[in-house]
Amino acid sequence: MLETFKRWFSSKPLASSLQGIEYWAKSRGATHRRVRDDEGFVVDGVHKGQAWRIEWGHPQRPYIQGPELRIIAEMGLHRDLQVLIVNRALMDASETTVFEQYIEGVQTRIETQIPTEIRWLVMYPKLAPADLQALGTRFGAVSSVKPWLMQWLAGPLSPALLSAARRIAEADPFVMTVGRGRLTMRLPMREPNLDEIAEWLSLFQLALAEAARVAGEWQDSAFSPSSTRPSAWPLDARASGQTNP
Repeated sequence: MLETFKRWFSSKPLASSLQGIEYWAKSRGATHRRVRDDEGFVVDGVHKGQAWRIEWGHPQRPYIQGPELRIIAEMGLHRDLQVLIVNRALMDASETTVFEQYIEGVQTRIETQIPTEIRWLVMYPKLAPADLQALGTRFGAVSSVKPWLMQWLAGPLSPALLSAARRIAEADPFVMTVGRGRLTMRLPMREPNLDEIAEWLSLFQLALAEAARVAGEWQDSAFSPSSTRPSAWPLDARASGQTNP
């Protein structure tokens, strides 16, 4: 069925392409609605009991030029758990900018112009090359709770991320975050492409499953993110009083 939709989709202008997305969503039991003037769409679905949302339209982040694909799921993870996986090119460029502004003390500019997840690059511990292994050729990662991040990447998510990276240029921004209890993935997508959307959704659903696995393992841990005990969190996060903005 996907191949049928893909052939139909690729031969039509944007309005028809959006209609193809609507048919695809309904075929999965998901709900679909278009943004005003057909400038985007929202698809809400459920996979193995976990609700997710796909959004395509105007970008919400300055590091993405042109239309943006966003996939979001509310997971109920600890709200102080903050995780960032980012493509290497965006990480290197953003880290330099944020660090220079922190050094210069331009706090207002940092808070108003730099997205929250990009600030994490200079706030939280990074995974070293030895931690990332092959994943480090395309991605960097930081977290307020580094062991949680390492467990998340220890399973099938790392090879899946590397495989997905082949679908985008090295310079194209790719960001996956855990923050405020939700999982979010962002990347540029100039025009909605059904085949690509389905593939990115599959990656996102794997990330969801792996996040749920790690959260379950931490429930029985002395360092459980569900605990409010200070010992669960890094010293730098406790000292700064950092919370999700």
